[in-house]
Amino acid sequence: MEVLAPTHTIEAGDNIRALEQGTPLPATFDVDGKPMSIDDYMAAQRAAGLVILQDGKIRLEEYRMDSDKDDRWTSFSVAKSLVSTLVGAAIKDGFIKSIDDPLTNYIPELKGSGYDGVTVKQLLTMTSGVKWNEDYADKNSDVALFNLTKSKDGVDPIILYMKTLKSEAKPGTRWQYNTGETNLIGVLVAKATGKTLSEYLSEKIWVPYGMEKDAVWMLNDGGKEIGGCCISATVRDFALFGQFAMEGGKIGDVSVVPDSWFEQAGIKQADIAIPGRGYGYQWWTYDDGSFAGQGIFGQGIFIDPKRKLVIASNGNWPSATPDDLGEQRRAFYRAVQAAIDAEGGA
Repeated sequence: MEVLAPTHTIEAGDNIRALEQGTPLPATFDVDGKPMSIDDYMAAQRAAGLVILQDGKIRLEEYRMDSDKDDRWTSFSVAKSLVSTLVGAAIKDGFIKSIDDPLTNYIPELKGSGYDGVTVKQLLTMTSGVKWNEDYADKNSDVALFNLTKSKDGVDPIILYMKTLKSEAKPGTRWQYNTGETNLIGVLVAKATGKTLSEYLSEKIWVPYGMEKDAVWMLNDGGKEIGGCCISATVRDFALFGQFAMEGGKIGDVSVVPDSWFEQAGIKQADIAIPGRGYGYQWWTYDDGSFAGQGIFGQGIFIDPKRKLVIASNGNWPSATPDDLGEQRRAFYRAVQAAIDAEGGA
């Protein structure tokens, strides 16, 4: 990524967390009633990497597309789940008082905009009520236009764009997917902590949890990390982040986030009008207690605390959000859960 765009480095430390090998999972899974081999699944998903951890041990690790364990891959919107975790860290550190605080306490430039009166929690759950268009195919959509905004007088371009938006629903009453709001979460964390997102992620998680490799984070025109996108890391380190979340955000006896943070972040906080699913603090949630970060073109981290299961994958889907591949991936998650249940692991 750093060859194509400016980035900041998320530095790893010297003490790397060793990933032990566990008992290998079967090479074939029952995916929606049909046997499917890992080879066939990865080919269908156009997957470059797939790592499955259970109890913190590797039960499956596969690579395709000339990729290997040392290659970084762009997260796209999986970054949203990492950024929301930094809010928890900032609360634990005392930089942010509460998720119930008005956003304008931390980003006063938004006073008088559609975000005046919106809380940090409503930003985390994408329930601000602000009008937004996330259509990736529409060149005039907000998600297309806000990335074209240039910095002016040292003001972050995301602030310049987002403060022009108007409210169309009472905050907290309507969910709407909004990448711009995750970028605002990034601004919130950076302003509250006085650190870049890359520095804070390295300090709070990447170094102390023992990630294996440096990662990089794409910057916007103002030289700030794009909060809603574009962390480039190895699939093993994405899996390790999932393990960190599954362990409740603790590193040894030290809690990086407030107690029960992930219990709240990973449950339905907003109704997305899909049976059995919802949205938490920048995580997609399932009624069985599992939750996931996901990004366009096939990126994902799936976490199932009940089964102590983490599935991290990256891919190269032919379009941003093809319904068939998204449903196939969810079916694969269920298939892995079923395989573990058959072992007596749940």
